[in-house]
Amino acid sequence: MKKIPEVTLLFWVMKICATTLGETAGDQLAQTMQVGYGTSSLILIGIFLFTLVVQLSVNRYIPALYWAVILATSTAGTTLSDYMDRTLELGYATGSALLIAILLVILGLWRQSEKSLSVNQITSRRGELFYWAAILISNTLGTALGDFLADDSGLGFGGGALLIGSLLALVVVAHYYTRISGVLLFWIAFVLTRPFGATFGDLLTKSPEKDGLGFGTQGSSLILFGMLVLLVLYASFTQTPAAQVQTRGGEDQPG
Repeated sequence: MKKIPEVTLLFWVMKICATTLGETAGDQLAQTMQVGYGTSSLILIGIFLFTLVVQLSVNRYIPALYWAVILATSTAGTTLSDYMDRTLELGYATGSALLIAILLVILGLWRQSEKSLSVNQITSRRGELFYWAAILISNTLGTALGDFLADDSGLGFGGGALLIGSLLALVVVAHYYTRISGVLLFWIAFVLTRPFGATFGDLLTKSPEKDGLGFGTQGSSLILFGMLVLLVLYASFTQTPAAQVQTRGGEDQPG
């Protein structure tokens, strides 16, 4: 199933851009437009399900479609997390713990069912569904973790982004200089890039009085959307599906 891109530096740049846009776009709908977290979540989950159905129906990697689903999971994850943490008043720590438990269950069921969590070895519809379920929950978890770091930990938006950025740098070092499983490092990085996007998105949108840069949700969303469109166009001409790389190389190359 050649439907997932090769995990390269471009993949991670696009992931951070999409998750940051998901944070600002979710806040634009729920807060700036005052739609509310519950209604926004229903709308965005509907968009996610629509894009997912289209993604499942194709038999090849289409960058614009793939990243539309990623963006949908990120935007829906933003409002879902805020609904849990703020409307249901679970709090960031409790919400994060609950989402971590759900993600571990999904990954455990996926591992038991498909015998591998490698994104380069997704060969069935069931594996593909596990993949997207894990992505949706990890992006929701990332929002809760990002908000916890920015608001409850005392680090602020800049400090939270710096901490997550440092952890991501350690993951990169571990990838190149240790024998830690590449699959494990991929999923750690995948989860961490979401709170990085969440804290960076808050840094862009919040006012200087709240230690932000003051671009607002609308301005930040437009800038990030333009960047993502350019990256998708570039990927359309240069990026290769992960399964195709695996076939050429003869073995799995985990992210």
